[in-house]
Amino acid sequence: MFQLICYSNSWSLSDFEIGRPLGKGKFGNVYLAREKKSKFIVALKVIFKSQIMKANCENQLKREVEIQAHLRHPHILRLYGYFHDDKRVYIILEYAPKGEVYKELQLMPGKKFDDKKAATYIYQLANALKYCHAKKVIHRDIKPENLLLDAKGQLKIADFGWAVHAPSSRRMTLCGTLDYLPPEMVQGQTHDEKVDLWSLGVLCYEFVVGTPAFETATWDGTYNKISRAAYSFPPYVSQGARDLVSKVSSTQLFCKGCVTLL
Repeated sequence: MFQLICYSNSWSLSDFEIGRPLGKGKFGNVYLAREKKSKFIVALKVIFKSQIMKANCENQLKREVEIQAHLRHPHILRLYGYFHDDKRVYIILEYAPKGEVYKELQLMPGKKFDDKKAATYIYQLANALKYCHAKKVIHRDIKPENLLLDAKGQLKIADFGWAVHAPSSRRMTLCGTLDYLPPEMVQGQTHDEKVDLWSLGVLCYEFVVGTPAFETATWDGTYNKISRAAYSFPPYVSQGARDLVSKVSSTQLFCKGCVTLL
């Protein structure tokens, strides 16, 4: 039987006015919603228990909720609470009205950002990851689709579905999205919080170049490029942006590198 320990039993679906759909996920949908008493606008993630159980992902969902609910950072999407009924789990999330960074990126000329915007987003992301790592949380799935923008255009890390709390151990699980995985993960080796730093570097590359650093037409081709850390820059990429990508080893270095481009 599916069980989820809630912070309280005070919430129910009747407390919310449900609006338009915001997105569709593997196990359910996300809707714009408004809490009736306060009129507070949220995003309500609705997950079907039957699908979670079929995929044997109960523990993964519990871990995702537990981790995100305890994170408090201006560049991490807030998880306000959750509740459930017989068929569904409802997760109450901060609403990010400007949507995915991925969608913004697709609308840009050349599907890339100028140096200033790229540096702004990477700076915000690096600060959020530095906070996560201080809390012993590894996200493990940093990519444009998992980064949202609030009303002011501030970046928010979302979707902690692959995140883990790892105070002292190295992990073995192969997870995340191939284009953003580091060599140690694709080679089946243990990994730690540095996997997020690698993804940060790959993301930075994509922001200034317009394509993921290791993208090829095939899984094997991408795997081989990642294993060899084989990438190059087109001539239009500035020296400052190239230097920033090279600072993948440290969030502190990333933050300093971003400041020079701002």
